[in-house]
Amino acid sequence: MPLALDRIAFSLGPINVHWYGIILGTAALVGLYLAILEGKRFKIVPDFFMDLLLIGVPSAIVGARIYYVAFTWDDYKDNLLDIFAIWNGGIAIYGALIGAVIGVSIYCKKKGYNFLRIADICAPSLLAGQMIGRWGNFVNQEAHGGPVAESFLRDRLFLPDFIVDQMNIGGVFYHPTFLYESLWNLLGILVLIWLRRRPFLRAGELFASYFIWYSVGRFFIEGLRTDSLAFDGPAWLASLMDGIWAPMTLFFEAGNMAYGNVRTSQLVGIALILAAVVFIVVRRRKYGAELPRYHDPIVSSRKQPDDQSGGTAPSAVAQENPQSES
Repeated sequence: MPLALDRIAFSLGPINVHWYGIILGTAALVGLYLAILEGKRFKIVPDFFMDLLLIGVPSAIVGARIYYVAFTWDDYKDNLLDIFAIWNGGIAIYGALIGAVIGVSIYCKKKGYNFLRIADICAPSLLAGQMIGRWGNFVNQEAHGGPVAESFLRDRLFLPDFIVDQMNIGGVFYHPTFLYESLWNLLGILVLIWLRRRPFLRAGELFASYFIWYSVGRFFIEGLRTDSLAFDGPAWLASLMDGIWAPMTLFFEAGNMAYGNVRTSQLVGIALILAAVVFIVVRRRKYGAELPRYHDPIVSSRKQPDDQSGGTAPSAVAQENPQSES
C-alpha cells in the first residue's frame, strides 16, 4: 500500500512547517492577486487589499475555528490546547466567512468604503481561496466522503495515482470530496468573472451570487461526507434535507453520519441561498434604478493620504449611492 503524503513539508530546527499552512497561505495570496487585478479597474491601490488580507485572513481563521470547536466541543473540552492546533485540520468554511465578513466590514467602514462594493471585488477571490485551500484537506486525508471502490476512482473518475493513493486511508478508498468542491469552485470563479461584466449586475449582487453558487455545491457535496457537523433536528427538517439531496442518489450513496440527522452545513447553505435571493429581489424592488451598477466607480467617503485610494469627497459618494449600505 503506497504511503500517505507527509503532512510536514519541511522543518526549521524544532519548527515543523505543515503543508496545510503552506496551502492556505498560497490560497490567500492567489485570492489577493485576483482582488488587486480587479481593484485596479476601480483605481483602488494594491495596499488597500494587502491590508484587507492582513485583517481578513486572521478573522477568517478565528471565525472558522470558533465555529468548528463550538460544534465539536466534547472533543476539545478536556484538551483546550488542541483548540489552537489548526494544522491538524478542523476549521469550518462558513465560520471563516462569518469571521472574514466581520473583520473586513469593520475595515471598510474605517476606510470609508461601501462594504458590498469591496465584497463584490473579492467574491472570485473567496472561491479561489476555497478552491486551493481544499487541497490542504487532501494532504491531511480529511473532509472526504464515504467508501468507494478503487475502480470508481481510477476507471470512472480517471484520477491520477497520487490522488487515488491519498484517498486510500487504512486500506479503504474514499470519495475525494475535496476535489469535487475544488472543481466546483473553479467553475464558480469563471461564472463570477463572466457575471461581473454583465451590465445588469448591481452592487452587492456578485457577493450574493458567490453565496448562492458556493452553497449549492456545498449542499450536495456535503451529503457525501462522513465527518459533517450535525445535530438532532425534527423529523420534518431531516426529511426536507434528504428530499432536496435525493437527486444525488441516482449517482452516489450518501455518506454515513457519525451523529445527528441534519448536517449543519447543508442547513446553513439552504439558509444562505434563500437569504441571498431575497437580498437581491428586495433591494431591486426597493431601490430599482437607484442602485449603483457593479461597474460604477467606487469611492471613499474619507479623504485618503496622498489620494492612495482614488477616493473623492463625501458628496461624490452620495451621488453614486444615495442609500449607501455599510
